[in-house]
Amino acid sequence: MPLRLLAVHAHPDDESSKGSATYAHYRKQGAEVLVVSATGGEQGSILNEHLEARAHAVRDMAGLRVLEMARAQAIMGVDHAWLGYSDSGLPEEGESVAVNSFSTIPLEISAEPLVRIIRRFKPHVLVTYDENGGYPHPDHIRTHEVSVAAYEAAADPDRYPDAGPAWQISKLYYDRIMNNTKMHAIYDAIKEETPDSPILAQLDEMFERWGDDRPDLSTTHIDVADSFEIRDDALRAHASQVDPTGFFFRFPLELQRRVWPTEDFQLIDSKVETHLPETDLFAGVVSEEGE
Repeated sequence: MPLRLLAVHAHPDDESSKGSATYAHYRKQGAEVLVVSATGGEQGSILNEHLEARAHAVRDMAGLRVLEMARAQAIMGVDHAWLGYSDSGLPEEGESVAVNSFSTIPLEISAEPLVRIIRRFKPHVLVTYDENGGYPHPDHIRTHEVSVAAYEAAADPDRYPDAGPAWQISKLYYDRIMNNTKMHAIYDAIKEETPDSPILAQLDEMFERWGDDRPDLSTTHIDVADSFEIRDDALRAHASQVDPTGFFFRFPLELQRRVWPTEDFQLIDSKVETHLPETDLFAGVVSEEGE
């Protein structure tokens, strides 16, 4: 049996901006990769002024995002599953999230569908967000909570006994792809080579918003430079959410491959022996085929 990677995300498009090059990289190596979207992204706004399918987005954003996810899935070559919850939206201060949305469902209930997926798919590695959700969107935070709860519960035969035989995932990771070390390295290279680039002002604003004292917690660096084009194509597939002329596409691929060819993750828990820093999410894991 091949090695198996499970990546849990909040909305369709999150998987393409947070790990798609890694997923495509492991698919090329023969691993099985399953991406789970916790919600359908129904509350999403049109974020691409060039969107050709604008009428569809206005009429049926949820339906359009299903089609976009299917396109991205095909580009990455991964399997995909919906957890089945409704997008909570991103409320303004003082506003409430949508009624019966993902972030409002009790954790004991919302974790069960993911436990079922884990016990069926039997992943060796699970990748998700940290306790801040990567950024503080209610669905991202809930995705972290559900992922960690399911990681633990899936291995306990006394929890959710009707959800299938218990399965112990070997390793748990958090996404650290947009870490400060990486972004500063890219910033410095752009400033040296093309000092008039307008992206520098955007990066300055981003650093000010993030804070330069934000620690780089990444432990694991996967060389996925050969899959950057797949990453970008998967992002473009989510056309309602991603401007093809926007931020994500303003860094020359040649520069990215030269300056920072990896996607980066933080090892949170491992049931197998491994040594940090790592260059492989499956470090220390032996597939059934190799046992």
